[in-house]
Amino acid sequence: MSSAVSRIPAADSKSALAHFENLLANETDCWDVNHAISNNRQDFVLLDVRGEESFEKGHLPESVNLPNWKVKEPALGQYPADTLFVVYCAGPHCNGADKAAVHLAKLGRPVKKMIGGVTGWIDEGFDLVMSV
Repeated sequence: MSSAVSRIPAADSKSALAHFENLLANETDCWDVNHAISNNRQDFVLLDVRGEESFEKGHLPESVNLPNWKVKEPALGQYPADTLFVVYCAGPHCNGADKAAVHLAKLGRPVKKMIGGVTGWIDEGFDLVMSV
């Protein structure tokens, strides 16, 4: 008798490796972003893609506010073409980061999504910067 976990067999190692490497090529997490910022190793632009009002109520340190609907080439002109963007929004219940990532990818810009968003950041015990 199998469990719900094993009812569908696990992928072979080659498929699993490709899958998980692909995830890491497209995503990062709150811990890694915080570590980079805290250790002066931030080699990416952290984009808060929520609206301005949400950003002002609390955002990640070193982040730039660019709502997902404004992610267009003119708004990115100050950044070299090879700049890595890490996008985040409110949390797992929000798809704003996914929308922004699609826009950036269509513009040929390197992009990763920070999984968890603001909710994940707070869950990890990290502080937000308040603008208000």
